[in-house]
Amino acid sequence: MQYIDLSHTIFDGLITYKGLPAPHICDYLSRSDSAKFYEEGTTFQIGRIDMVANTGTYMDCPFHRYEDGRDLAAVELKEIVNVPGVLINAEDMTEIDATFFQTWDVSGKAVLVYTGWSKHFNTEQYYSGHPFLTKEAAIYLRDAGALIVGIDSHNIDDTSGKKRPVHTTLLAADIFIVEHMTNLQMLLKKEFLFSSVPPKIKGMGTFPVRAFATIITDD
Repeated sequence: MQYIDLSHTIFDGLITYKGLPAPHICDYLSRSDSAKFYEEGTTFQIGRIDMVANTGTYMDCPFHRYEDGRDLAAVELKEIVNVPGVLINAEDMTEIDATFFQTWDVSGKAVLVYTGWSKHFNTEQYYSGHPFLTKEAAIYLRDAGALIVGIDSHNIDDTSGKKRPVHTTLLAADIFIVEHMTNLQMLLKKEFLFSSVPPKIKGMGTFPVRAFATIITDD
């Protein structure tokens, strides 16, 4: 089987969303410090990371937006593993409206939107002028039965104002959102299954994922 990794690497100091702190990754127990606990030649490393949930490629579930929404611990594996996927090519577009999706069968699917914006990840350009979905696109995807919506951009919403209609619409309908994806161009003209699995954490609505596609057919 062929697998396509759709996640960015998280590293110490990475800024994913401007204004949020970067992760700090370090040793809790270093190899040299661990040596005194074990026989000669045996060492271990125990790592420690301090970060906000919105780091790297991450998935939002309803609790991110709604206090009474499902949190990460309530997400079932069948909802996020091997979900049939469709790739929408919106390369170099900024405002992605409902017309991009109307010729596709998105019911029961993970709908991934390729914009090409991930090429700017970890640069100053990444944080402004990014591609986003319109409110009408979110309503269409909700009504058409999408299960997951992902994008390789800084945010699925337009962040130039205070409204977040795409998050509001999709998460209210129990549709998961995956942001800051990468390598989506590798799924063009391919049939694939999509997986995006966060840890099982109670009381959190967002967390980094190792998102990936399993290729079924390659045209």
